[in-house]
Amino acid sequence: MTTIDIMSLYPKDMNIYGDSGNVLTVTRRLALYGYEPRVTAYNQGDEWPDHVDMILGGGGQDTGQKKIIDDLFLRADTLRDLAADGVPMLMICGLYQLFGEYFETVDGTRLDGIGVIGAYTVGQDVRMIGNLVEHSDDFGDVIGYENHSGQTFLRDGVRPFGRVDADGCGNNGEDHTEGARVNNVIGTYMHGSLLPKNPAVADFLIRTAVERRYGAFEPERHQNADQREALARINATAEQARRVAASRPR
Repeated sequence: MTTIDIMSLYPKDMNIYGDSGNVLTVTRRLALYGYEPRVTAYNQGDEWPDHVDMILGGGGQDTGQKKIIDDLFLRADTLRDLAADGVPMLMICGLYQLFGEYFETVDGTRLDGIGVIGAYTVGQDVRMIGNLVEHSDDFGDVIGYENHSGQTFLRDGVRPFGRVDADGCGNNGEDHTEGARVNNVIGTYMHGSLLPKNPAVADFLIRTAVERRYGAFEPERHQNADQREALARINATAEQARRVAASRPR
């Protein structure tokens, strides 16, 4: 079997609103495509693995961000190099903010980010919360749940992950952008967890990781009939979940 190494980044402190479901989704879909997922949970002080094909990070409260910030900067050069080299990454909420330039919390504390994404975040008292559908050129409609008080603003030239309608908030509640996309790094406020309801995004991460490591994504060479049928059932369930979630009011 062909191995893909997945890193779950700071799951002890940055894993709220079901973000660990993103790791479960990627590992399950990889297995059904006929590949062997190998997950490493990286927390503060842990040894960095020898090989990383994909990195998934979740959200956290301000306290969680403050806990991991020193260790994040110890790994900043490595993360920037991996991002520049095309490693696919999905950063949710709090880690999306820290992959930017800085996050100024509502109490005035400034947490410098590692600068993978050209964006900055400013905390506010009002929360932006609710079910959300955003429109993406690459993935169609992306469905999730936002819950954040930080307003994120993208620098000129940074592509948003998607755009929200007038009833959604997205990055800041002002410019209708949501998330950011830099190379193969996606930052977003979409919880839910995101990937179970958005197979197109999950498969982008998978395909990119496999192609980068092995040159081609060829599930037809690795899958058996049972795996294909199981994946079809999961996709059908995901489509039902998408319809229900999209119909729910904020």
